[in-house]
Amino acid sequence: MNRKLKNEELNRIDIDTFKSTDKTPIIIVLDNIRSLNNIGSVFRTADAFLIEAVYLCGITAQPPHREIQKTALGATESVDWKYFSNTIDAIEELKNEGYIIASIEQAENSVMLDTFFPGNDKLAVVFGNEVKGVEQEVIDQSDVVIEIPQHGTKHSLNISVSCGVVVWDLFCKKQDC
Repeated sequence: MNRKLKNEELNRIDIDTFKSTDKTPIIIVLDNIRSLNNIGSVFRTADAFLIEAVYLCGITAQPPHREIQKTALGATESVDWKYFSNTIDAIEELKNEGYIIASIEQAENSVMLDTFFPGNDKLAVVFGNEVKGVEQEVIDQSDVVIEIPQHGTKHSLNISVSCGVVVWDLFCKKQDC
């Protein structure tokens, strides 16, 4: 029989410990995300996999915000974040800091997620607007475009789901799990 664990049995770290723990060398970049619930979900994913930071760009809302908190459940306190008025500024800063820029999008010459291996490189993954996706000018500045293989009738996944799939995959590849 499987017994559901109580929260105190999960042995989760506190915020101070999280802040001082070595992070997975990944930064999540949100390119004009309009849904506050999606933003909050991305923060939760970033917390779960010890992501370095979330960069919020353009129209993407910033904490503190009640609607972000509904899904973030405090992750905006543990995960570092930074705001940029446009995504290209974030990309330029990340490139200057030695990050490989990977846009998550369906595009010509994209690399399927299951065949992409990040190695030890620092990686910035860009997720785009719920309707328009990653802006073309951001794709033009990317080192690689990664596509999530899909086999159904729909054209895309929700951004928070995409983020969860991609970050879990990259985390496992970097941690060899």
